[in-house]
Amino acid sequence: MSSKNKVIIFCAPSGSGKTTIVKHLLSIDQRLAFSVSACTRVQRENEVHGKDYYFLSISDFKHKILQGEFLEYEEVYGGNFYGTLKSEVEKIWAENKVVIFDVDVEGGLNIKKYFGEKALAVFVKPPSVQSLEMRLRDRSTETEETLKMRIEKAVHELEYENKFEKVIVNDALKTALQEAENLVNSFLKQ
Repeated sequence: MSSKNKVIIFCAPSGSGKTTIVKHLLSIDQRLAFSVSACTRVQRENEVHGKDYYFLSISDFKHKILQGEFLEYEEVYGGNFYGTLKSEVEKIWAENKVVIFDVDVEGGLNIKKYFGEKALAVFVKPPSVQSLEMRLRDRSTETEETLKMRIEKAVHELEYENKFEKVIVNDALKTALQEAENLVNSFLKQ
């Protein structure tokens, strides 16, 4: 199988380091292109529509659901929707690039199921729940309540580890980055 029309999925509980790994891979590998997700949450000051997310109204998002335009979607914290548009994948493939996803665990499993053997699904996990909690606290972006919600969700998501072909334990970032590079190179050579 050539690298054409392949997808690479990085999933992890919040705070495990998947976004850092994905950004690293995009910075060193010109074959990859990031799949921008759609969402209904409010656009933050530093975010750019079409680069960070496609910011949609709830009615637009629901219309796209009815039209079958999403690979996967879900309703998350506080009634906001997040999802992956099929058109985003087609656009990246038209550029002869490999799609790389940075998604939550359930979204990643849905994408993996959709693409089958064209997909490499990688689960990034923290060395422990305690280290994950420390990372989330160090970000200083969470209230105690949202921190508790994220930890509970993370504990639940860690149960899905065995549904992924590959697992990276992000204990030492440099090692995790090298493992990710090796997995991508190996998958794209197949």
